Amino acid sequence: MKSILAMTVVSVLAFTTCALAAQRPAPDGSAQNFPARPIRVIVPQAPGGSNDIMARYIGGQLAERVGRPVVVDNRPGAEGMIGTEIVARATPDGYTLLMASRAFTMNPAVVKKLPYDPIKDFDWVAMLGNGPVLITVGPSLPVSSLKELLALGKAKPNYITIASAGGFMHFVSAMFRSHAGIDAVIALYKGGAPALIDVTSGQAHMAVATFVTANPHIRSGRLKPLATGGLKRLAAMPDLPTAAEAGLPGYEAGIWWAWATTAGTPASVINKLNTEVAAILKRPETAKRFASASAEVDIRTPAEIRKMIPADVAKWEKVARDAGMQKN
Repeated sequence: MKSILAMTVVSVLAFTTCALAAQRPAPDGSAQNFPARPIRVIVPQAPGGSNDIMARYIGGQLAERVGRPVVVDNRPGAEGMIGTEIVARATPDGYTLLMASRAFTMNPAVVKKLPYDPIKDFDWVAMLGNGPVLITVGPSLPVSSLKELLALGKAKPNYITIASAGGFMHFVSAMFRSHAGIDAVIALYKGGAPALIDVTSGQAHMAVATFVTANPHIRSGRLKPLATGGLKRLAAMPDLPTAAEAGLPGYEAGIWWAWATTAGTPASVINKLNTEVAAILKRPETAKRFASASAEVDIRTPAEIRKMIPADVAKWEKVARDAGMQKN
């Protein structure tokens, strides 16, 4: 009887141990059950801009693949720093992602004290794509070429108003003003969409904008592109010259989009997200959609992105010094 009782106790203990082991999360935050709840993507800009459009497209595709909602949460303000800080302070579990763009590596060049460390406070999930900017003018500016715009800016100091979304767009606008050698007023907005609304309505004269944000206004005829900031002409606009071809040599500006998350997120979770995003980017439909916006798919590993970020920060620090931009 004692033997049977002992065997029963051992069996119960073994069953309990196995049950607890089955319920216990895998060590080091295994991605086996990830995601188990909705994922939130913080977009630190207003709705309607290129970052928002990119986040919603990739987020929608990811939701279909993993069977969980991917919620886009717009948190504009402070040149993207408000939304970025939310991700820096989030729980490192992969459920809070940052829709990052080149403004992320530009802010350290113009902000004395960031509320986060751009190198230490983030892990990188996936690169999404890249694309050029367009130099555009609205109906309130009677010019038809970049050379005419430059001539007007030099003839009328502080006359031209450049609408800028802040962050990246502020930086490339300041770069344009510096390279053009003109005195122009930069008006800051909370996002690319509201900035272009003022340009198309005549409240501002021009904008240096991403193709994704500007193209709908260009198609409607309310915004005129004068040049691309890329090193080559756009397939979608083969007749549009580069800035160098149009009379502004040395001006080159483009944007990239990537997803980051809070530092300390388990590598297995990051790798799973990277694998899912890479599968989305490899789809012919994704490449076609990107191409229609004059953007290119850009697939990289988390390690490759980590290596890129410090180099990009250093690059824009130099550009800021050369352009005479001051840290605030």
